[in-house]
Amino acid sequence: MNTLDSTGQTLPLNDANQVTIHCYDADHPDQPCRICGGLGVIKYNVPVEHKYFGKLFRCPNNPIEIDARHHDRMRKLSNLNAFAEKTFDNFQVDGLGYEGKQQQSLELALVAAVNYAENPDGRWLVLEGTYGCGKTHLAAAVGNARLERGDWVLFITAPDLLDHLRGSYSPSSEMTYNETFERLRDTELLIIDDLGVENPSEWAQEKLFQLLDYRYSHRKHTIITTNRDLDTLDPRIRSRLLDTQIILRRIITAPDYRSAQANTSDQLLSRLSMYQEMTFDEFDVENNLTKDESQRLMRAARSAFEYAQAPLGWLLFTGSFGSGKTHLAASIANFRRIQGDEVVLLTAPDLLDYLRTSFSKDSSTTLDRLLDQLRNTSLLVLDDLGVEAPKQWAQEKLFQLLDYRYVGRLPTIITTAKNIDEINPRLVSRLLDQRVCRTVDIKVPSYAMRMKRPSK
Repeated sequence: MNTLDSTGQTLPLNDANQVTIHCYDADHPDQPCRICGGLGVIKYNVPVEHKYFGKLFRCPNNPIEIDARHHDRMRKLSNLNAFAEKTFDNFQVDGLGYEGKQQQSLELALVAAVNYAENPDGRWLVLEGTYGCGKTHLAAAVGNARLERGDWVLFITAPDLLDHLRGSYSPSSEMTYNETFERLRDTELLIIDDLGVENPSEWAQEKLFQLLDYRYSHRKHTIITTNRDLDTLDPRIRSRLLDTQIILRRIITAPDYRSAQANTSDQLLSRLSMYQEMTFDEFDVENNLTKDESQRLMRAARSAFEYAQAPLGWLLFTGSFGSGKTHLAASIANFRRIQGDEVVLLTAPDLLDYLRTSFSKDSSTTLDRLLDQLRNTSLLVLDDLGVEAPKQWAQEKLFQLLDYRYVGRLPTIITTAKNIDEINPRLVSRLLDQRVCRTVDIKVPSYAMRMKRPSK
C-alpha cells in the first residue's frame, strides 16, 4: 500500500507483490496500480492532528462504481430499493395531455434534477407540486444517480423520519437517538419526501428544524419534496427553503398524471360503478330491526355521513356480513365522487388480484403505477379486509399500501367482518390508533337474519 503525501506524491510502504491485487494501473491493466500497489486503498501522509491521519481512502484507480458488493449495501441502506427503476430516462414529460405551462413546469423540474445530479455543489433541491406530479420520481432519480457515483444517500418520507427518531428512544432500538440523528444529519445526500404530511407536533417541528438547520448551515446536499404551500410550514424551515443562494426551487404545476391520462386501466381499477345505488338515501335503518338495533344503525349512518362531509383520516366499519358496512362505505364513496374526488373502491381480494396481474407481460399497467394510484387517490375504500388470501406477499403489499396512507393520514375507509385478532398485527396497530382511525362497530344482525324474523 502507498501513502499520498500533502503534495500528492506517493510513498511506498510495502512491496506490491506481497498483497492480493485488487487495483490495476490505469495505463497498464495487466500490472498492479502504481498508486496503491494493488491493494485498492491509500492513506495520506499528514500530521497526527490532521483529520485524515490514519484513515484509509479508496485509490483513484479503484472507483466505487466497480465495487458491486459495496454498491449493493449502499443501495439497501439508502431506502431506494423500492425506487430502483426511477430514473431520468423513464421520466415522462409529454404525451400525458398536459397544458403548455404544465408540461413546461415538468420539463424545467427535470432539467433542474438532472443538473443537480451532475453537480449538487452544496445546494438543496426543493420540488413542489400535487400528489402524482412526478416529484418523488425525480428525487429518487437523483438519488439513484448519486448512488452510482458512490455517494451515501438516504431516502425517507418525513413521517418515517420522525418515527425513526421516536423509535430510537426505545430500549430495544438497534441505534440510539444520537446515532440515528447523526446518520440523518451527516449523510452525503438526504432526500426527504412529502415534507409537511408529518404530525406537526412541537417535538416533531423542533427535530425537523434541528436536522434541516444543521444541513442548511453546513451546505449538506439535501432534496425535499412537498405538496404543501411553503407558507404553511414551520416559519424557521420556510425561511431556509426560500434562500435562493442555497435553494434550487422548482414548482410543478402539472396535475396528478393519473387524472391527466384517465386511461381505461385506471377507470377499471375502481369498482364503485357497481355500487352506484348504495347511497345514504337508500340506506334502511328500520327493516326488521328492534328499536335498539335501529338506533345503533342510525348512529352508524350518522357517523358515515359526517365523515362524508369532511373525510379526515381513516374510518373503520366492523360488523357481521350483511350488517350494512359496505352500503355505508359505498355511500360515502358515491357522495365524495359527486364532490369531484378521485375515489377507488375495491374489495381486498380484488385489490390483490390487480396487483398480481400487473406482473403479467400482457398487463396494460405496472405494479408501481397501480400502487401509486392506490396510495394517492383522494379516497380509498377497501371492503372486506381479512378475506383475502393470507399469503406473505399479499400481506406485505397490503401493509405497504395502507401504511403509506396511514402515515399521510389520507382518507381511507376499511370494512371487515373479522375479529381484530384475525387481522395482520401490523395493520391492527394502525387500525387501533385513535389519532388516525375511528371505528364504527355495526352491532346489528345481518340482512339475511333479519329476513328470517317475523315481520313487524
